[in-house]
Amino acid sequence: MDVKKILADVAAKNPGEPLFLQAVTEVIETIEDYVTAHPKYDNNKIIERIVEPDRIIQFKVEWVDDKGEVQVNRAYRVQFNNAIGPYKGGIRFHPSVNVDTLKFLGFEQTFKNSLTTLPMGGGKGGSDFNPQGKSANEVMRFCQAMMTELYKYIGPDTDVPAGDIGVGAREIGFMYGMYKKLARENTGVLTGKGRNWGGSILRPEATGFGGVYFVDHMFKALGKDIKGKTVALSGFGNVAWGAAQKANELGAKVVCISGPDGYIYDEAGISGEKIDYMNELLQTRNNVVAPFADKYPTAKFFPGQKPWVAKVNIAMPCAIQNELNEEDAKQLVANGVELVCEVSNMGCTAGAIHTFQKAGVSFAPGKAANAGGVAVSGLEMTQNAAHLGWTPEEVDAKLKQIMSDIHTSCVKYGTEKNGYINYVKGANIAGFIKVADSMIELGVI
Repeated sequence: MDVKKILADVAAKNPGEPLFLQAVTEVIETIEDYVTAHPKYDNNKIIERIVEPDRIIQFKVEWVDDKGEVQVNRAYRVQFNNAIGPYKGGIRFHPSVNVDTLKFLGFEQTFKNSLTTLPMGGGKGGSDFNPQGKSANEVMRFCQAMMTELYKYIGPDTDVPAGDIGVGAREIGFMYGMYKKLARENTGVLTGKGRNWGGSILRPEATGFGGVYFVDHMFKALGKDIKGKTVALSGFGNVAWGAAQKANELGAKVVCISGPDGYIYDEAGISGEKIDYMNELLQTRNNVVAPFADKYPTAKFFPGQKPWVAKVNIAMPCAIQNELNEEDAKQLVANGVELVCEVSNMGCTAGAIHTFQKAGVSFAPGKAANAGGVAVSGLEMTQNAAHLGWTPEEVDAKLKQIMSDIHTSCVKYGTEKNGYINYVKGANIAGFIKVADSMIELGVI
């Protein structure tokens, strides 16, 4: 496999798309030796095929705001790869949404979904619509307008979107309501649904829960215990909220959360009603974390700073891509961080990852560590198809087993000669094998 030529071709075909190129580079560089040792992948041009999305759908969304003015947004659905099952991946509402962002997310989702062992392909969608500052009625009108076009391309056995940044249970509800009206059926076409109409228990918490389960396995692989460890989380949304709950449950102490305005350090620990307040902050939809320090005297707010300057045992990026850079990584290493776990998608830059690996710090990529969210989405699909609902204990047990299996796969393919577990390499190879082998078995189609 000629890595340089392949990456040069990808760069030439996808100009101005640095996030997509970053994601592709990471995967190709880490699977190079495995692909070289198995000529069937080169013979079937799997690498050249797997980096191309099956299709990219772009459309406009016209809607009317509360002032009666017409607004126009762009929306997309990237259906990346369905070799092992229907396309599966979230819908994101954020001003930064563009084709580059969604291609990188869809590409990552393909391998992440493969790691869960559930029959789900990779996809991603979204719009540059910004829900911040919008009324509930404006959000509803936008969601309904978007679904009038999106519904043509999705279905329970075709493409099953979920929520993501800017898209929670409220937005999923508005979109599903319109889908149900247009399609004239109740199906499992969206996940993250409300409990009253087909949603799964634990879905909002699943990504954070799964991330902490993965961290627990990483510590055990090091012969250590998560109990008593201090944790820095970025963000304060559903992912960080779920991670904070599970970290406390397993005996760790969460001391940092953050927002675009800065970060909170609470030496007393963020637990109990403080975790509930994180959710209250999220519901205000103001996207600031500063009020946390106003409410709790033990908490200090550091405006304009990231939580990665704090001295902690565990760092868990939970917000957005490339939120932790090389300088942040150097600071964490200097402060003696023991373990870093991406819970956001591609939360660390390539330079940051190399810094952690060079220092011998255990590092887990998002495609492995944050797979708990899509895993429970897959479980929601199963419950919908069977017209039943599982208990919290049943869902949590299945989630815990899935995260354990993902960790086992990463260790299998990522353990290096010196004993260091390269989770990036392990996750990429394990995720690649299932998709690539399926593509070969299905033929050139």
